[in-house]
Amino acid sequence: MARYFDIHPVDPQPRLIGQVVELLRDGSLIAYPTDSCYALGIALDNRDGLERIRSIRQLDAKHHFTLVCADFAQLGQFVHVDNASFRMVKAATPGQYTFILPATGEVPKRLMHPKKRTVGVRIPEHRVTQAILSELGEPLLSSTLLLPDADEPMTQAWQIDDEIGHLLDAVIDGGDCGAEPTTVVDLSDGVPEVVRQGAGDTSRFE
Repeated sequence: MARYFDIHPVDPQPRLIGQVVELLRDGSLIAYPTDSCYALGIALDNRDGLERIRSIRQLDAKHHFTLVCADFAQLGQFVHVDNASFRMVKAATPGQYTFILPATGEVPKRLMHPKKRTVGVRIPEHRVTQAILSELGEPLLSSTLLLPDADEPMTQAWQIDDEIGHLLDAVIDGGDCGAEPTTVVDLSDGVPEVVRQGAGDTSRFE
């Protein structure tokens, strides 16, 4: 069963954040809160964890995984951003958006879309997530915690622990989070295309 961490949503306890990051570095798969909903997360080099996420969510090879970044500087290490995209992403982050952009050489090929060579990136506005990212020093490889037979993503830590805790290594209870997944905007061709309407306002991309 997963370890359960009750972390303060406004003032995350450094000791607990350190324990979560240690688990991530040791190859663990966690469920954690964001400003849109809960997500599954692993360290970038966790190959086994990637397959575990695919299995839990029943994802195919074309699924866009997301690199959840601490800030814009970190995001810029992993994706190519032209001037127009830069302005759009900068104006919308941190927030409830995932952007699909061409991946740089820093992104392992197994994490890219197999044909487009793109990857999803986002900068969340959630203090627990930001604390984890700050301590980890690199992005979390993530996917929305949306189970195959569900219409909506999971938003309650206790429910996640009860239903799929046996498939995870840790569940992070960071208080309430949003009930919708992020809005996904494809900027890989230079022109914004909203490919999923979620929590973020799409009017700025229309």
